[in-house]
Amino acid sequence: MSFPIVRNRRLRASAAMRNLVREHAVSVNDLIYPIFVTHGANVLNEIPSMPGVYHYSLDRLEEEIREVVSLGIQAVLLFGVPHEKDAHGSSAYDPNGIVQQATRRIKQWAPDLLVVADTCLCQFTDHGHCGVVHVDQAKGTADVRNDPSLELLTKAAVSQAEAGADIIAPSNMMDGFVYAIRQGLDAAGYEHVPIMSYSVKYASSFYGPFRDAAHSTPQFGDRRTYQMDPANAREALREAESDIAEGADFLMVKPALAYMDVLRMLRDRYDLPLVAYNVSAEYSMVKAAAAQGWIDERSIVLETMVGFKRAGADLIITYFAKDIVRWLQA
Repeated sequence: MSFPIVRNRRLRASAAMRNLVREHAVSVNDLIYPIFVTHGANVLNEIPSMPGVYHYSLDRLEEEIREVVSLGIQAVLLFGVPHEKDAHGSSAYDPNGIVQQATRRIKQWAPDLLVVADTCLCQFTDHGHCGVVHVDQAKGTADVRNDPSLELLTKAAVSQAEAGADIIAPSNMMDGFVYAIRQGLDAAGYEHVPIMSYSVKYASSFYGPFRDAAHSTPQFGDRRTYQMDPANAREALREAESDIAEGADFLMVKPALAYMDVLRMLRDRYDLPLVAYNVSAEYSMVKAAAAQGWIDERSIVLETMVGFKRAGADLIITYFAKDIVRWLQA
C-alpha cells in the first residue's frame, strides 16, 4: 500500500505564501492599553517594576492620550491611584475621583477613544481588599462582606458611567457583582453601557508589579477567598456562565499566559467577546529578560499575542500595546 506525500512545505515556501494561509493575526484593533492616573501636578513617574509604564497626573495625561490615538489604539483601561484612602474606598465612587476626572478629560481630548473603567475598591481602600471588610475584634478576625461591597461597587460603576466611561470593567470577583452593577446602571439610565466582566480572575502570583503600580497590596490576608484557585479550570466555566446570566457583555480571563487552556474552554463554549489580560508580571518578566539580552522582546511579545488569539481571545489588554503597534507598522 502506498500513501500520498503531503507537501505542506509548499505553503511555507515564501513570506507571501505564509501570510496568505496564516490562521491568526494580531492587529491594532485587538488591543486595549492600560493607563494609571493619579493626583498631583507634573507627575510622570515610571513604575519601578514595570519599565516603560508610568503614573500620570491629569496635567500630563493628555500627551499620553494623544500618542495612543496617533497609534490607532481604540481603547484604554483606566486605573486610578488616589491621593487618600479609607476603609470603604469612597474615592472610587466620588464624582470627582481620579478615574472620573480622567475620564471626562479623555472624552474631551479624544471623543472616539473608548474608555474602559476598572471598577474595584482595592486601590481606594486603606486595607487593600476589593470590598468592605468587617473586623471582629473579639475573635481577632477580618473578612470581606459580599453584599455591602456590591452596593459600593455599583455606586462606583454608575459614577464612572456618569463621567463618560464607555465600558465598565468590574474586577472585584464578589458574588453577584455583574447583576448588581447591571441593575444599577440600568436604573441610572445607562442601559447602553456594556460590562466587561473579569469573569475568570485567578488568585495569581502574576499580579505583583500591578500592585506596586496601583498601591493595592492587601494590608492583611490575601484575596484567595474571592479570587479563583489557579488549580481549577472547570470552575471557570461556572463563573463565566453565572456572569452571562447576570448580564455580562464581555468575558475576561486574567491572567492570560498561564491560562490559555481556560481561554480555549470559554471560546469553545460561549460566543461573547473574549478578553485576555496580559498582566503585569507577564510584561515585566519579558522586559527584564530583554534588558539582559536573553530574549528578542519583539519576537517573544508578538508570538505571545498570536498565542492569545489562537487560544480564542478577541481582545487583548496589554502594557505592550504601543510597542506592538509600532512593530506591526515597521
